[in-house]
Amino acid sequence: MSQPAAQPAYVIDQMISAKSIAARIEALARLIETEFHGTEKLVVVGLLRGSFVFIADLVRELRLPVEVDFLEVSSYGDGMESSREVRILKDLRTGIEGRDVLVVEDIVDTGYTLSHVIRLLNSRNPHKLRTIALLDKPSRREVDVRADWTGFEIPDEFVVGYGIDYAQRDRNLPHIGKVRFTE
Repeated sequence: MSQPAAQPAYVIDQMISAKSIAARIEALARLIETEFHGTEKLVVVGLLRGSFVFIADLVRELRLPVEVDFLEVSSYGDGMESSREVRILKDLRTGIEGRDVLVVEDIVDTGYTLSHVIRLLNSRNPHKLRTIALLDKPSRREVDVRADWTGFEIPDEFVVGYGIDYAQRDRNLPHIGKVRFTE
């Protein structure tokens, strides 16, 4: 039986503090409340797995009735580069036709995932569909798409923490850190 390939050695340099993330989420929640004021119930759709920490903190800040559901979407696998093939691994349980929907993404990089999800969910005829991303790397964009709200714009760095992983590691960090390989 073969052993799994060893991960390269790396260190993580803090890029965005937990305190900065919390303050930004609070401000974003106020903007979302304004946009969806009067909604009967906002369906908040998290894109698994990277968004789960962000979505948890965001919905706790929202002073709106919310329902949470998840899509599991893959375009990376365990690598550092997008495959540009977006696969839906887990679909919504909630019907969204005629409803207000907020898609929560961890990071917009090439744009393939967010673009695919927007097209998919718009085909289900929501009343209103908006998007939010914790992080945006506009320098990496290959598809013309932007989230309606963004937490932080970052340079083209490989990052982990606050739900974002490298080969399923480092999601539990309370901050966003830049990965620096040491080998």
